[in-house]
Amino acid sequence: MPSVREHLRNGSIVRAHWRNPAGSSKQVGLLVMFVLAMFVLGSKPMGGAAPVEQRPGPQSTVYPIKWPGWDTPVVVPTPTVSYPIVFPSPVSTP
Repeated sequence: MPSVREHLRNGSIVRAHWRNPAGSSKQVGLLVMFVLAMFVLGSKPMGGAAPVEQRPGPQSTVYPIKWPGWDTPVVVPTPTVSYPIVFPSPVSTP
């Protein structure tokens, strides 16, 4: 929308104002009605809408966190051989 400055026309002063382009009044009216409809419909729940589900809030955590099997002892594997295994070292030549 163009702005018209204050000016003198036929001996009288015309105040500053906004002017819509020719033929735009219908489109501006439709836009205003659409925005108002969205504002009104957006603030109210639609008919038949399900109520908002209330979810439980966060629970306090008790530390230390215990996982399943926390209290049962872990079986430590035992070696199958009782003698030491000696790995040959690589031969280095000087």
